[in-house]
Amino acid sequence: MKTNIGISEKNLKGSAILLSSVLANEMTLYIKTRKFHWNVAGESFMELHKLFENQYKQLEESIDEVAERIGKLSQPTIGTMSEFLNLSAVKESPGQYASSKEMLLELLKDHETVIIQLRKDIEESGTTNKDAGTADFFTGLMEQHETTAWIIRRYLN
Repeated sequence: MKTNIGISEKNLKGSAILLSSVLANEMTLYIKTRKFHWNVAGESFMELHKLFENQYKQLEESIDEVAERIGKLSQPTIGTMSEFLNLSAVKESPGQYASSKEMLLELLKDHETVIIQLRKDIEESGTTNKDAGTADFFTGLMEQHETTAWIIRRYLN
């Protein structure tokens, strides 16, 4: 059945492309945060272990919301690691096991990368795709990443 929500088919696809990129970033960041949760060690082990657990749980919720947003636009949702890695601006570091401080620095950089991309996606969603719903959705997601980045920065000060 054709979707009739006041957005052209072309713009629905445009929003889905942006959402797929966001989904890829969220998945890659989720996997990275879980890796750090599993491998954190040292003086602040328990505190960082719990911090990373809270962060990956929040990312898990966001991932599902992004995928559902794509479905609401009647577009197919990507779902393989190769698709995620191909679209993600967040990069993995296989075979590397960072110190606690390096983990925090890397996650901060990744969240900032996501924030910058979401700012661009908000503009494109609203202006180019005429999709206020996706622009608003991206704004909420960006605010979550801003909060997480702020928390990580506090650990590094």
